[in-house]
Amino acid sequence: MHRALLLTFLASTIPLAHAADAPAPAPAAPATATPPAPATTPSPAPAPDAAAWTNLFNGHDLSNWVNVNCAPETWTVADGVIKCTGHPTGALRTPRMYENFILEAEWRHLQSGGNAGIFIWGSPLAAPGVPFLRAIEVQVLDNGYGNTESHTTHGDVFPIHGSTMAPFGKHNGMRAFPSEWRSKPAPEWNHYRVECRDGTIRLSVNGKEVSGGENCVWRKGYLGLESEGAPVEWRLVRLQELPPGPTPATPEQTAPEAKGHRQLYNGVDLRGWKSETLDHWQSADWKLVQKTGEPGKPLWTEEEFGDYELVIDCKVGKDAKDKMPTIFPYGITDIPVELPPGTPGKWARCTITVTGDKYTLKSTEGEKRYEVGASSRGATPKRRHLGLLDNGGEVEFGNIYVREL
Repeated sequence: MHRALLLTFLASTIPLAHAADAPAPAPAAPATATPPAPATTPSPAPAPDAAAWTNLFNGHDLSNWVNVNCAPETWTVADGVIKCTGHPTGALRTPRMYENFILEAEWRHLQSGGNAGIFIWGSPLAAPGVPFLRAIEVQVLDNGYGNTESHTTHGDVFPIHGSTMAPFGKHNGMRAFPSEWRSKPAPEWNHYRVECRDGTIRLSVNGKEVSGGENCVWRKGYLGLESEGAPVEWRLVRLQELPPGPTPATPEQTAPEAKGHRQLYNGVDLRGWKSETLDHWQSADWKLVQKTGEPGKPLWTEEEFGDYELVIDCKVGKDAKDKMPTIFPYGITDIPVELPPGTPGKWARCTITVTGDKYTLKSTEGEKRYEVGASSRGATPKRRHLGLLDNGGEVEFGNIYVREL
């Protein structure tokens, strides 16, 4: 989907999970229908080899994982289990990419109608304008969410936010539906086996293959666990890498390499930020929103940075008029940088690279290079806070990442 879901955990009122990501050109047959045979012959599973398995979760902590865009308390470990609060919407991912592999995971929701997922071949950062990774998503949805002609709670597989896939069997657009309903309701544990070979993905739910697709793009990338509004637990997260296929993934079929960015906004509160008018800003899940009213003082990071690269999404409302998303990259208000917001009501991603007195701004409108020189306060600081202008509403920010150069 293209925005975070606000779940009520009542099956009769909860909206469709990621419905916007699966085109629906025509009404689908009932989800209980048996799909045609898979488009390709299933690949034989490798012989069991305990030594070939790598535990992605060590049972003690999250040292083998990267928190993409969630609060520190969103993901924790207790009693040998990864616990996720579901808030904010976001992801926990692996530090490295994978191409051909078998992933096994056990999961359970703690309340009816819970929503989560596994990201396969994902991006290192959230996709522009959403809190999710670009990826092939393996749905982790509790039975209480309900089943319709557009989604099921038993192992849908579908591409999101730029990825593509040709689904096996019964499907709606690029969303593959399971041939059987095999998942267990909260709080019972479920077992997923996800086999990925040369751009083909196959999902087995509690011991039997039920859904998947082929010709996936990307077909090499990061693996991630999704936080999406409901408490969920994970255990036995392990992976077996498979030999390379005859045609390795091309650069176009591969996710971008992580460059060491880290988030500046945690999705739940304003820890790490300061302002004389802090109450003018609202933490709205993954979005940082300016409240409507009189403009206030800038919002500054508590941390200072030298040369750095900033990735930030911005959006202006349809009534923004001349309001522009604006940052202060040099720690002083003398040098404001307006970010091209794109179409009102839609998100735009900008990347600002600051090296000394020079900075580069990249956006959907292209790339521009600037040299600021000395400001009215003299030379620009060597280390500086990053600031956001308070326009008095109609401006939102999200997916704020930084890496020092």
